[in-house]
Amino acid sequence: MKTTRWTASAALIAACFTAGPLAAQDGASAGPEGQVSEQQLRASVETLVGFGTRHTLSSQTDPRRGIGAALNWGAAEFERYSKACGGCLTVVMPETTVQGPRVPEPTRLRDVIAIQRGSERPNEVVIVQGHIDSRVSDVMDFTSDAPGANDDGSGTALALEAARVLSRHRYPTTIVYALLSGEEQGLLGGKLLADYAAKQGWTVKAVLNNDIVGNSCGSDGFCDPAHVRVFSEGPRADLDDKTRAAQRRDGGENDSPGRNISRWLAGLAASDGDGFAVRQVWRTDRMGRGGDQIPFLEHGFPAVRFSVSVENYDRQHQDLRTENGTVYGDTIDAMDFPYLANVTRLNVRALDRLARTPMPPSPVAKAAVQTFTTIKWDAVPGAAAYSIWRRRSDQPAWEAKPVIANVVATSAKLEGVRGDDWIFGVSSVAADGSESPVASTVPGGGYHPLAGDDAE
Repeated sequence: MKTTRWTASAALIAACFTAGPLAAQDGASAGPEGQVSEQQLRASVETLVGFGTRHTLSSQTDPRRGIGAALNWGAAEFERYSKACGGCLTVVMPETTVQGPRVPEPTRLRDVIAIQRGSERPNEVVIVQGHIDSRVSDVMDFTSDAPGANDDGSGTALALEAARVLSRHRYPTTIVYALLSGEEQGLLGGKLLADYAAKQGWTVKAVLNNDIVGNSCGSDGFCDPAHVRVFSEGPRADLDDKTRAAQRRDGGENDSPGRNISRWLAGLAASDGDGFAVRQVWRTDRMGRGGDQIPFLEHGFPAVRFSVSVENYDRQHQDLRTENGTVYGDTIDAMDFPYLANVTRLNVRALDRLARTPMPPSPVAKAAVQTFTTIKWDAVPGAAAYSIWRRRSDQPAWEAKPVIANVVATSAKLEGVRGDDWIFGVSSVAADGSESPVASTVPGGGYHPLAGDDAE
């Protein structure tokens, strides 16, 4: 009864939260996601586990054990994929020296990233990432074996597989594949890459953080292989006083860019028709916990977290042991590789779409004390047209069809539509019909950082 009741509820939530724009698009297709290999994912996780520990404080120089060997292997994998695509990936390893509560001595911190530059708008970037470091029960124990199969060998393998598959294709915008260090020591690798993105001047369209995406059964025996959770922030992390005050007047607490990416992902999964669905969780991360999407949010970059539908707490952040018949430890035998392949396919499909679509616009709506609503936005590079969306202010999802489609201007007037009752949004449409996630017309709804923004 417990399983039936929860499954029905999850399916209902997924259906209710499906985003309008993607739900109206084509169904399953033989896209790049069809090239994802479950066997390759398993091989990557097996290799990662073979490094013994990937703790951030472990050896940087041992060629077979520790974080240094794991990072070097990840870089070599990216280089191998780059060679296969004629040098289409630029592999770099941003680094810094860190020290803090979980890093008692100054320590070298490195990320590994592969950059697949876009042919038309190379500064427009979508990022897929997982953290490569691992841990046991004591977060400061860097000598014990810490396999980190699921946390986060799964997300690391996913990012590598996305690079292997998508590097065979060409896109107008840039895709960045990232393996991050230092997550368990305080989201240090996420901060390193977010800072790097800001210094590069990248226009970040979306960050897909994948952390614990390789199991389908929990520590209580409950299993749910049909859903993946996507976490998204409500009020933006980079809100300033001006925008916060404007949101109190005009709304926006449920319309951050990350929230609209979450809606878009739910619609993308639903349109595939394979039964694997997104369960949206409308909070930044799991209760009392965090992930490498958070440093990006603090920069004002749109970011979400993928994580399994149900976690197995016996199999994460645990010393390897058996107590009273219960097996503890993040080992590969507790993983579900068909499930990981499904999450990988969804990420690859999302990256393929996001790398082809223009940036969402930054629209504003005017509707106060009038019987109509006007919506305006600036032109977006690569956009051939725009769609205007709406939803009631008490509804989770955009309506199934746009209010107006194929708008070639940068403004529209909705006669007889009183804006008090609705939330509006605008998406960009490329010449090939690829459509971006929706950007809401509320204060803070645009996909750009708010620092220095005078547009709201």
